[in-house]
Amino acid sequence: MTTQTRAAEIGVSGIGKDFGNFTALDDISLTIGRGEFLTLLGPSGSGKTTFLMLLAGFEEATRGTMTLDGRDMTDVPAEKRGFGMVFQGYALFPHMTVEQNIAFPLKVQKRGAAEIKARVSEIVEMVGLGGHARKRPDALSGGQQQRVALARALACEPPVLLLDEPFSALDKNLRGQMQDEVRRLHRETGTTFVFVTHDQSEALALSSRVAIFEQGKLQQIAPPREIYERPENRFVAEFLGDINLLPLSDTARDGDMLRGQFGGHTLRAPGHEDGHTLAVRPEYMRLGRTAPDSGNAIPATVRDLTYLGAATRIDLTGPEDTQITLNHPTDDLPPGLAPGSDIWASWPEQKGFLL
Repeated sequence: MTTQTRAAEIGVSGIGKDFGNFTALDDISLTIGRGEFLTLLGPSGSGKTTFLMLLAGFEEATRGTMTLDGRDMTDVPAEKRGFGMVFQGYALFPHMTVEQNIAFPLKVQKRGAAEIKARVSEIVEMVGLGGHARKRPDALSGGQQQRVALARALACEPPVLLLDEPFSALDKNLRGQMQDEVRRLHRETGTTFVFVTHDQSEALALSSRVAIFEQGKLQQIAPPREIYERPENRFVAEFLGDINLLPLSDTARDGDMLRGQFGGHTLRAPGHEDGHTLAVRPEYMRLGRTAPDSGNAIPATVRDLTYLGAATRIDLTGPEDTQITLNHPTDDLPPGLAPGSDIWASWPEQKGFLL
C-alpha cells in the first residue's frame, strides 16, 4: 500500500466565468476540505465542468479568487498547480505501454530512474494491473484503460485529483467496478478528490459531499444523506431522485414542526417557515386500506402498477388530482390492489420536508 499523499485544501471565493455575454459560473464560493471526496453534480450546461476546468487551471476565472492551502492560486498555470487529472476519454499515449504511460509525468518532473521504477511498480499493483504492465492501451479493456489513466494521475502523488466524468464510456458492470476502485484509491491515498458526474446514484455512493450546480450557480453543497433528505430548494429536491410534491395551504408552526392543509387533510413536517410545498421521497411512503393511527396520510386512487421485481412502482392520483408515485415492496402489497383501487398513502412526519 502506498504512503498517503499530502492532501490539499482549496478555497474558492466569488468565482465567476463569462464567455462573451454568457455567464457560465456566477459567484461560486466554497471550501474543498483536505482529503475529502467532493462530487460536482448537475444537468448538462449547469457549470460543473467549467468549474472543474477552473480548478485545473485550463480556464481562467473572470472574477474571484482561488487558494491552495491558503496561498493564492487564481493565476497559477495548470502545469504549476501539481494536480492530477483524469479525463473522460482517458487520453493515454497509444504508442506507450502501461508502464511508460504511468512513468511519463514522473519523467517530466525529472525524477531519478530508480525512483520512477519503484513508483511505477507500486502504482501498477495498487490499481490491479500487475499482469498488464507491458501492454499498450489497444490491448486493454475500457476498464483497464481507465485504471491506467487513474494510475498515471496518481503517480506524482498529487495533493488534488480532478476527475471529469471518467466512467461515462463504461458499461453498467464496469462502471460499478470502477466506482469501487475509485473509492478504495481515495481511502488509500488520502488525496483530495474532485469528481464531476451527471449520475446521481454515483454521486451519492462515492462522495463525502455533493455540490449541485444549475445555471452557473451553486444550489447546495452538503453530505449525500443531508442533500437527499433535506434539499434546500425545489430544484435540488426534484433533480436528486424521485420526489412527490404536495401543495399546502394555511401553513403554521406546530411545536417543532410545521403543519398545513392538503385536500382537507392536515399534514405535518419539518421545514422552512415560509414553506408551502411538502416534499416526500417515494421510498418513505406506504400503502394501506385504512388510514394509520399516526403520521401523515392521504386518500388516493391507484392509476397504474408497474412490476419491477422486488419492488412495484405504483402511480396514484391524490387529492386535488395530484400525481403521486411510490415504490412498494412487491411481496407486501395490499391484497387485490389494482388500477381503480381506493387506498391510503402514508409516511412518517419526519420523512417529509417543507420547501
